[in-house]
Amino acid sequence: MSMSTLTQKGQTTIPQDIRQYLGLHSGDKLEFIIDPDGRVVLAPLTVKVTVLKGMLAKPKKKVSIEQMNKAITKRGGGHERN
Repeated sequence: MSMSTLTQKGQTTIPQDIRQYLGLHSGDKLEFIIDPDGRVVLAPLTVKVTVLKGMLAKPKKKVSIEQMNKAITKRGGGHERN
């Protein structure tokens, strides 16, 4: 069983074996969920990009990178990026 101590500031260190198990790295976001039975679950908010595959419908027509950049510039208030 992994354990950790809570500091006066409400901070703690997640034990290394738990970080490895969850695939956590410095800067990752975490979510704390309270289950109906009162248990608190720690879940990483990191998602592998492969999970996103298929979430969006395929476009009806092909669009070039240049067309995408123009649309982004138009919707983004005219601030063009290089």
